[in-house]
Amino acid sequence: MAKLSEILKSRGYVYQYSSENLGEITDGNKRTVYLGVDPTADSIHVGNLAVYMLLRRFADAGHKVILLIGGGTGMIGDPKPDVERPLLSIEEITTRSEKLKKQAEKILGGIEVQLVNNYDWLGKLELISFLRDTGKYFTVNSLIKKDAISARMDSEEGISFTEFSYPLLQAYDFWHLYTEHACDVQIGGSDQWGNIVAGVELIRRKESKTAYALTIPIIVDKSNGKKFGKSEGNAVWLDAEKTSPYAFYQFWLGASDEGVADYLKLFTLLSDMEIEAVMEMHRRDAKEHHAQHLLAREVTTLAHGADAAETVEKVSSVLFDDAGLKGLDDEALAMLKSAAPSHDVSMDALLIDVLVGSKLASSKREARLFLTDKAVSLNGEVITDEEQKLTAEDFYNGIALMKRGKRNVCVLHLEN
Repeated sequence: MAKLSEILKSRGYVYQYSSENLGEITDGNKRTVYLGVDPTADSIHVGNLAVYMLLRRFADAGHKVILLIGGGTGMIGDPKPDVERPLLSIEEITTRSEKLKKQAEKILGGIEVQLVNNYDWLGKLELISFLRDTGKYFTVNSLIKKDAISARMDSEEGISFTEFSYPLLQAYDFWHLYTEHACDVQIGGSDQWGNIVAGVELIRRKESKTAYALTIPIIVDKSNGKKFGKSEGNAVWLDAEKTSPYAFYQFWLGASDEGVADYLKLFTLLSDMEIEAVMEMHRRDAKEHHAQHLLAREVTTLAHGADAAETVEKVSSVLFDDAGLKGLDDEALAMLKSAAPSHDVSMDALLIDVLVGSKLASSKREARLFLTDKAVSLNGEVITDEEQKLTAEDFYNGIALMKRGKRNVCVLHLEN
């Protein structure tokens, strides 16, 4: 059976680590590993999903895991390179933290995880004691070398002492978890390396003990080189109210051929053999998108559950694979109505008028061309007759599906 260090390297989870070799962290004694997350949003998004998957890998390998919600550090804000974060109220932080906690529990699949909130100890810190017992281990010289801090110091806006103190608080978190829970490994994104190593150093200096740091690379869309996240304006959320399960599924279904193998390794729990099998199918017939379909199903199941993934798959098949409406349950029909453009129609309406009204054609003249070219279908049946009308048989539970080509779709709602 492969060692955890080998799994993490082969699946793309490893960027930086503080030991001479990764196996020292992952393959020897069972450790306690923690991931810290500030409530800068009320939902996990695809850009930071991979680090949760890394935490799960540790848990699956028998290590104890801790998820730290930054109720305290969230009130300060990790320095951004360009602008200071808005200060959040305790109420907003509490609300966001609860949502993040529930999502994390779903990703971790019911695995036992200890959930802690650093406000429980940071909120009780006394300033003088903190400066004497923790601040003395940090030099201003080392802090200003951190990328985000140095960038802000060179800007016109500068950086407040509030944000400047953030690395000390994160380091204190690591020390606190080390002393209270025997936690000796912290994981995070590569942008957190400086903050994590600060904790490693604090433990070494205060306790004369060794703790470890491990970061994951920033995940990017290989088709355009952009990272996934709020800063790029392309965040895909795990919260169903922010990104619907259907839109979430479609995002993964649209993964580029260049990136799909990497995403299967990072964002699913499929075995290497399963991934290699689907990639071989993909290489033989890329246009069928076998790998993307498997990726979309697995990650949607992880984020929203098996039932939601099955419903989304049915709706996607109806919209793009001519699967037909019959057999869809109420939940699937509701998702179908919300997922695609819609148009209200009346019985006996001419289909050529429906084409224009649904915006599948810009004019009757264009609609006739589409009909002549056999580019229009109703519920999977090709339409060529411009005199054809809608009938009761065309509707299933009050809806029908009209398409122009493979990707232009409109859900027709029968008016009462």
